[in-house]
Amino acid sequence: MAKPIQPALDTRACFQETHWSVVLAARETDSSRAEAALEALCRTYWPPLYAFIRRDGHSPEEAQDLTQEFFARFLKRNGLATISPDKGRFRSFLLAVLKHFLINEWRREQRQKRGGGCLTISLDAEPIEARYQTELVATATPESAFERHWAFTVLDQTMNRLREEYARSGKSDLFDLLQETLSGQKRSTPRAQIAARCGISVGAVDVAVHRLRRRYGELLREEIAHTVNEPDEVEAEIRHLKAVLGRS
Repeated sequence: MAKPIQPALDTRACFQETHWSVVLAARETDSSRAEAALEALCRTYWPPLYAFIRRDGHSPEEAQDLTQEFFARFLKRNGLATISPDKGRFRSFLLAVLKHFLINEWRREQRQKRGGGCLTISLDAEPIEARYQTELVATATPESAFERHWAFTVLDQTMNRLREEYARSGKSDLFDLLQETLSGQKRSTPRAQIAARCGISVGAVDVAVHRLRRRYGELLREEIAHTVNEPDEVEAEIRHLKAVLGRS
């Protein structure tokens, strides 16, 4: 489903905790909270890393195992110790580390065992593999597969957060009816029908759609803000996300 890109807003409020700030705090803190933060980062970035590995010529099973092993080794070897935000976008740094891993680490005959206090993530690769197959084109490179799945992950997380907000407000039914309006395509369900189902006026439906789209735009920018170091980079990342997905 296509997703809209909303007008700009003040992104500085989104920078309370970026991915970089989580990483920098986690590398200096030995705590369950730090481990949880790292696990959240891994869950965010494993789909694009998995897509890169698949496009690099590995089977689904190999790609899943490689992705798991990459994170296990990266964290066990304290791969966060030497990084800093001045190295650029976090996903670019992580991809560079993955390439190094694939070249210099995986080819060793004796594989390092996972465990021993090392973070292990249970990866649900089936939906990611299905998306990989759907989005794969003959001209795709490992890098372009990585970028597209990064973009999809950002959009998925944005939609999930929006869905959860509506659920907490007891408006799950309204969200289910209105989420199609986020595609930027013509609404398939007539406004009058939505109004009747929700027990509100047609005018109230229009207001609800406006609020939904505005909040989606805010959450999208928060998600983007988590992946860059400076607020001024958010709009450039939005443009990059649109270009990656071929959207105007």
